[in-house]
Amino acid sequence: MEHRDDDYLDQARVDSSGRAAVPRRRDARRNRELLIGLAQEAFADHGVDASLEQIARKAGLAIGTLYRHFPTRVDLLLAAFEPRLSEFMTAAETTLLMEDPWEGFCTFLEALCATQAGDRGFNDFISMRFPNSQATEAMHDRLCHLASEVIERGQAAGAVRPDITDADIISLVWANSRIIDATRGAAPNAWRRNLHIMIDGFRAAQHHPLPEPPLTEAQLYQAMVNLTT
Repeated sequence: MEHRDDDYLDQARVDSSGRAAVPRRRDARRNRELLIGLAQEAFADHGVDASLEQIARKAGLAIGTLYRHFPTRVDLLLAAFEPRLSEFMTAAETTLLMEDPWEGFCTFLEALCATQAGDRGFNDFISMRFPNSQATEAMHDRLCHLASEVIERGQAAGAVRPDITDADIISLVWANSRIIDATRGAAPNAWRRNLHIMIDGFRAAQHHPLPEPPLTEAQLYQAMVNLTT
Protein backbone atom coordinates (compact mmCIF):
# COMPACT_ATOMS: atom_id res chain seq x y z
CA MET A 1 0.00 0.00 0.00
CA GLU A 2 1.36 3.39 -0.97
CA HIS A 3 1.93 5.86 1.88
CA ARG A 4 0.55 9.35 1.57
CA ASP A 5 3.19 12.06 1.54
CA ASP A 6 1.05 14.75 3.21
CA ASP A 7 1.85 13.32 6.63
CA TYR A 8 1.78 16.65 8.44
CA LEU A 9 -1.70 17.62 7.27
CA ASP A 10 -3.56 16.08 10.19
CA GLN A 11 -6.97 17.43 11.00
CA ALA A 12 -6.67 20.19 13.62
CA ARG A 13 -7.92 19.60 17.15
CA VAL A 14 -8.84 22.30 19.65
CA ASP A 15 -7.25 22.10 23.08
CA SER A 16 -8.68 23.37 26.37
CA SER A 17 -7.41 26.90 25.72
CA GLY A 18 -9.35 27.09 22.49
CA ARG A 19 -6.21 27.12 20.36
CA ALA A 20 -5.83 24.79 17.41
CA ALA A 21 -3.34 21.97 17.95
CA VAL A 22 -2.06 19.81 15.10
CA PRO A 23 -0.57 16.60 16.53
CA ARG A 24 1.94 14.70 14.53
CA ARG A 25 0.13 11.89 12.78
CA ARG A 26 0.93 8.28 13.36
CA ASP A 27 1.43 8.15 9.59
CA ALA A 28 4.32 10.58 9.97
CA ARG A 29 6.04 8.40 12.58
CA ARG A 30 5.45 5.31 10.47
CA ASN A 31 6.85 7.03 7.38
CA ARG A 32 9.92 8.15 9.30
CA GLU A 33 10.58 4.62 10.55
CA LEU A 34 10.01 3.22 7.07
CA LEU A 35 12.48 5.70 5.55
CA ILE A 36 15.12 4.89 8.18
CA GLY A 37 14.77 1.15 7.58
CA LEU A 38 15.03 1.50 3.81
CA ALA A 39 17.94 3.93 4.16
CA GLN A 40 19.80 1.42 6.33
CA GLU A 41 19.44 -1.17 3.58
CA ALA A 42 20.42 1.26 0.80
CA PHE A 43 23.45 2.66 2.63
CA ALA A 44 24.63 -0.82 3.63
CA ASP A 45 24.53 -1.93 -0.02
CA HIS A 46 25.64 1.22 -1.83
CA GLY A 47 27.45 3.41 0.72
CA VAL A 48 26.65 6.93 1.89
CA ASP A 49 26.00 8.13 -1.68
CA ALA A 50 22.98 5.84 -2.13
CA SER A 51 20.13 7.53 -4.00
CA LEU A 52 17.71 9.32 -1.70
CA GLU A 53 15.18 9.45 -4.53
CA GLN A 54 15.20 5.66 -4.75
CA ILE A 55 14.81 5.34 -0.99
CA ALA A 56 11.74 7.60 -1.09
CA ARG A 57 10.35 5.81 -4.14
CA LYS A 58 10.75 2.41 -2.50
CA ALA A 59 8.86 3.75 0.52
CA GLY A 60 6.03 4.93 -1.75
CA LEU A 61 6.69 8.53 -0.76
CA ALA A 62 7.58 11.74 -2.54
CA ILE A 63 11.15 12.98 -2.13
CA GLY A 64 9.73 16.06 -0.42
CA THR A 65 8.45 13.87 2.39
CA LEU A 66 11.91 12.43 2.90
CA TYR A 67 13.35 15.93 3.13
CA ARG A 68 10.69 17.04 5.59
CA HIS A 69 11.82 14.28 7.92
CA PHE A 70 15.54 14.55 7.06
CA PRO A 71 16.48 17.99 5.67
CA THR A 72 19.97 16.82 4.62
CA ARG A 73 21.61 13.54 3.65
CA VAL A 74 23.69 13.70 6.84
CA ASP A 75 20.49 13.85 8.94
CA LEU A 76 19.34 10.60 7.33
CA LEU A 77 22.79 9.05 7.74
CA LEU A 78 22.75 9.81 11.45
CA ALA A 79 19.28 8.36 11.91
CA ALA A 80 20.18 5.25 9.92
CA PHE A 81 23.48 4.59 11.70
CA GLU A 82 22.47 5.55 15.24
CA PRO A 83 21.81 1.95 16.39
CA ARG A 84 25.12 0.69 14.99
CA LEU A 85 26.98 3.70 16.39
CA SER A 86 25.53 3.17 19.86
CA GLU A 87 26.37 -0.53 19.77
CA PHE A 88 29.94 0.12 18.69
CA MET A 89 30.54 2.94 21.18
CA THR A 90 29.29 0.77 24.05
CA ALA A 91 31.56 -2.08 22.97
CA ALA A 92 34.50 0.30 22.53
CA GLU A 93 34.10 1.78 26.00
CA THR A 94 34.14 -1.67 27.60
CA THR A 95 37.62 -2.28 26.19
CA LEU A 96 38.92 0.39 28.57
CA LEU A 97 37.76 -1.81 31.46
CA MET A 98 39.57 -4.94 30.34
CA GLU A 99 42.28 -6.05 32.74
CA ASP A 100 44.90 -6.54 30.03
CA PRO A 101 45.51 -3.24 28.15
CA TRP A 102 46.91 -5.08 25.11
CA GLU A 103 43.83 -7.30 24.94
CA GLY A 104 41.68 -4.17 25.25
CA PHE A 105 43.59 -2.52 22.40
CA CYS A 106 43.20 -5.56 20.12
CA THR A 107 39.53 -5.96 21.01
CA PHE A 108 38.90 -2.31 20.21
CA LEU A 109 40.46 -2.67 16.75
CA GLU A 110 38.63 -5.92 16.07
CA ALA A 111 35.29 -4.35 17.01
CA LEU A 112 35.97 -1.27 14.89
CA CYS A 113 36.92 -3.22 11.78
CA ALA A 114 34.14 -5.78 12.22
CA THR A 115 31.59 -2.96 12.37
CA GLN A 116 32.98 -1.60 9.12
CA ALA A 117 32.75 -4.99 7.44
CA GLY A 118 29.07 -5.37 8.15
CA ASP A 119 27.87 -2.19 6.46
CA ARG A 120 29.32 -0.32 3.48
CA GLY A 121 27.61 2.92 4.48
CA PHE A 122 28.89 2.77 8.05
CA ASN A 123 32.29 1.96 6.61
CA ASP A 124 32.12 5.22 4.62
CA PHE A 125 30.62 7.18 7.48
CA ILE A 126 33.34 6.63 10.06
CA SER A 127 36.05 7.27 7.46
CA MET A 128 34.82 10.80 6.70
CA ARG A 129 34.22 14.14 8.36
CA PHE A 130 31.13 16.30 7.72
CA PRO A 131 32.15 19.79 8.94
CA ASN A 132 28.63 21.27 8.69
CA SER A 133 27.12 18.73 11.08
CA GLN A 134 27.71 19.26 14.79
CA ALA A 135 26.27 15.84 15.57
CA THR A 136 28.72 13.97 13.33
CA GLU A 137 31.59 16.14 14.52
CA ALA A 138 30.78 15.17 18.11
CA MET A 139 30.57 11.50 17.11
CA HIS A 140 33.95 11.53 15.36
CA ASP A 141 35.55 13.47 18.23
CA ARG A 142 34.28 10.84 20.64
CA LEU A 143 35.61 8.03 18.46
CA CYS A 144 39.05 9.64 18.24
CA HIS A 145 39.05 10.26 22.01
CA LEU A 146 38.22 6.60 22.67
CA ALA A 147 40.96 5.48 20.31
CA SER A 148 43.45 7.74 22.08
CA GLU A 149 42.48 6.39 25.49
CA VAL A 150 42.83 2.78 24.36
CA ILE A 151 46.23 3.55 22.79
CA GLU A 152 47.54 5.48 25.80
CA ARG A 153 46.46 2.71 28.17
CA GLY A 154 48.34 0.17 26.08
CA GLN A 155 51.39 2.42 25.85
CA ALA A 156 51.42 2.99 29.61
CA ALA A 157 51.53 -0.77 30.05
CA GLY A 158 54.43 -1.04 27.60
CA ALA A 159 52.37 -3.16 25.20
CA VAL A 160 51.61 -0.68 22.38
CA ARG A 161 54.50 1.01 20.59
CA PRO A 162 55.02 4.56 21.89
CA ASP A 163 54.84 6.37 18.54
CA ILE A 164 51.26 5.32 17.65
CA THR A 165 48.46 7.93 17.65
CA ASP A 166 44.75 7.94 16.88
CA ALA A 167 45.67 9.08 13.35
CA ASP A 168 47.24 5.65 12.81
CA ILE A 169 43.95 4.02 13.80
CA ILE A 170 42.07 6.14 11.26
CA SER A 171 44.65 5.13 8.66
CA LEU A 172 43.83 1.52 9.53
CA VAL A 173 40.14 2.33 9.04
CA TRP A 174 40.88 3.72 5.57
CA ALA A 175 42.96 0.68 4.60
CA ASN A 176 40.35 -1.70 5.96
CA SER A 177 37.68 0.14 3.98
CA ARG A 178 39.40 -0.59 0.67
CA ILE A 179 40.08 -4.22 1.58
CA ILE A 180 36.43 -4.76 2.52
CA ASP A 181 35.24 -3.27 -0.76
CA ALA A 182 37.71 -5.25 -2.85
CA THR A 183 37.03 -8.64 -1.23
CA ARG A 184 33.32 -8.30 -0.34
CA GLY A 185 32.15 -10.97 -2.78
CA ALA A 186 35.24 -13.17 -3.06
CA ALA A 187 36.55 -13.39 0.53
CA PRO A 188 34.43 -11.36 2.97
CA ASN A 189 36.65 -12.10 5.97
CA ALA A 190 39.96 -11.25 4.29
CA TRP A 191 40.10 -7.97 6.24
CA ARG A 192 40.85 -9.92 9.43
CA ARG A 193 44.19 -11.14 8.04
CA ASN A 194 45.30 -7.59 7.28
CA LEU A 195 44.05 -6.36 10.66
CA HIS A 196 46.16 -8.87 12.55
CA ILE A 197 49.22 -8.10 10.44
CA MET A 198 48.70 -4.47 11.45
CA ILE A 199 48.16 -5.43 15.09
CA ASP A 200 51.57 -7.11 15.09
CA GLY A 201 52.98 -3.83 13.76
CA PHE A 202 51.45 -1.97 16.70
CA ARG A 203 53.29 -4.10 19.28
CA ALA A 204 55.89 -2.30 21.36
CA ALA A 205 58.27 -5.26 21.39
CA GLN A 206 61.10 -4.98 18.84
CA HIS A 207 59.50 -2.04 17.05
CA HIS A 208 61.57 -0.01 14.62
CA PRO A 209 61.55 3.77 14.05
CA LEU A 210 59.00 4.96 11.49
CA PRO A 211 60.15 7.03 8.49
CA GLU A 212 57.32 9.58 8.75
CA PRO A 213 55.69 11.35 11.70
CA PRO A 214 51.98 10.74 12.38
CA LEU A 215 49.41 13.04 10.83
CA THR A 216 48.73 16.08 12.95
CA GLU A 217 45.16 16.66 14.14
CA ALA A 218 44.70 19.29 11.44
CA GLN A 219 46.08 17.01 8.72
CA LEU A 220 43.92 14.11 9.85
CA TYR A 221 40.81 16.27 9.95
CA GLN A 222 41.42 17.65 6.46
CA ALA A 223 42.08 14.18 5.08
CA MET A 224 38.73 12.95 6.44
CA VAL A 225 36.96 16.00 5.00
CA ASN A 226 38.59 15.32 1.63
CA LEU A 227 36.84 11.96 1.45
CA THR A 228 33.43 13.67 1.39
CA THR A 229 34.24 15.78 -1.69
